[in-house]
Amino acid sequence: MEHKRASDILVIIPAYNEEATLARTVHELKRHTIYDFVVIDDGSRDRTAEIIRKEGFPSLRHAVNLGIGGSMQSGYRYADSNGYLYAIQLDADGQHRPEDIAKLVEHIQSSGCDMVIGSRFVRHSGYKGSLLRRFGIFYFHFLVRVLTGVSIYDPTSGFRIVNRSTIEQFSRAYPTDYPEVEVLVSLCKQGRKITEISVEMRNRQGGVSSINLSKSVYYMMKVTMISLIRKSFS
Repeated sequence: MEHKRASDILVIIPAYNEEATLARTVHELKRHTIYDFVVIDDGSRDRTAEIIRKEGFPSLRHAVNLGIGGSMQSGYRYADSNGYLYAIQLDADGQHRPEDIAKLVEHIQSSGCDMVIGSRFVRHSGYKGSLLRRFGIFYFHFLVRVLTGVSIYDPTSGFRIVNRSTIEQFSRAYPTDYPEVEVLVSLCKQGRKITEISVEMRNRQGGVSSINLSKSVYYMMKVTMISLIRKSFS
């Protein structure tokens, strides 16, 4: 799907059952940036599609739920086909602050990095997550460091920007299920340059997270096994 590009930067907003927060998130984005955006409706079963139509948001819709990985790959394919130089992931739940996007853009343009991650932990921040979430983040920090030798303090952060060559790579292949950590391991193995900058993040601004205890355990086991297998055959 091609359209007339007004900016070289695209904000990708994956959304699954985010009727409570999507409109607020997009309007906040528009107040703080002038960049293009696209909402990826990942087969939502609530009023998400209705809100997108009513507000006239640029969007793509999946007929079925593909997960965050499938949503982001659709966004990267959209970015690739429309010639964007940079693509930013912004969650629809209001956790990420659009005013911090300028920091991501400035850093990737000045540093020449392939990916810049908005991090809750590279410096002290006001973020307070659950004990389980904090344990998971620490676990994946340790896993990425063991597998790649690179320290990434907030490996599960979905608030990230990538450059043109990474857009092209992600449009061709992207993990389908809980991709954040798998992507980091893959990019580090390729020698891609990744850095983190400090941002503030908020709690979900409404709705209910699709990640529960059983999914969190599954996520940790799956990513660990896949990463170890890839390391063994690399």
